[in-house]
Amino acid sequence: MKSALGKGLDALIPTGKGGSEIVELDIKSISPGKEQPRKVFNEGPLKDLAASIKEKGVLQPVLVSRTKEGAYALIAGERRYRAAKLAGLKKIPAIVRKTTSGDSLEVALIENIQRENLGPIETAEAFQRLIKEHNYTQETLAKKVGKERVTVTNYMRLLKLPDEIKALIDDGELSMGHARALLVIPDRAQQVALAERIIKEGMSVRLAEVLGKKEAPKQAKHKTKKKQDPHVRDLEEKLIRALGTKVKIKHAGKRGKIEIEYYSLDELDRLLDILL
Repeated sequence: MKSALGKGLDALIPTGKGGSEIVELDIKSISPGKEQPRKVFNEGPLKDLAASIKEKGVLQPVLVSRTKEGAYALIAGERRYRAAKLAGLKKIPAIVRKTTSGDSLEVALIENIQRENLGPIETAEAFQRLIKEHNYTQETLAKKVGKERVTVTNYMRLLKLPDEIKALIDDGELSMGHARALLVIPDRAQQVALAERIIKEGMSVRLAEVLGKKEAPKQAKHKTKKKQDPHVRDLEEKLIRALGTKVKIKHAGKRGKIEIEYYSLDELDRLLDILL
């Protein structure tokens, strides 16, 4: 994982002279830091971690910084901190480090990527904060977190989605792939409607992409393009769901044709198996 994240935590948490110290801290003296990018903590995995900590202790120290009041602010390791409290621990091993606000968010983000991925919206919001508050470019940010620039861009595009859809992503009902399929639709109400369909029908990402692209051009061309017969459109959508790929019906009077798209020879084989 370290190679995928560039220098990762080792570059941000020095362990030599003048660096960090590892101590046992009173858990009540620690409070979650403002820079923590994670907002959602699933109860089930947290209870599992608490049970493990109760049996084996906290194996990996949390990362904290001293506050002006003499207490400690959590930079990274909030899952371990919450689980340790849940397990009834009085003390927790911690690395104490002086850090700037920018460093805190960087460390918290990388630490969460290394151990358990943040939700897509949490990651996007953390990226946005680093760019806005610390003047990072997307390219600089991508290097710091060991991602391709296009990956950072794709995460940040999710912030354009309506709040209702962001909540569905946070709750795990919509994947990032499903969410990206909605971005091609310019109308927010239609984005929400398709998101609800995706969940209700248990739709695959591929099918969501097909339906999303089907909705997108309709917005731009509805003034010049002849309105499609609703019965034909209904048949198209049934075929799309059945075949899992883009299908177009061209109907005129009693004649017409059906166009079925495929994007590889393997997919052609799959479609032939269904049709034959």
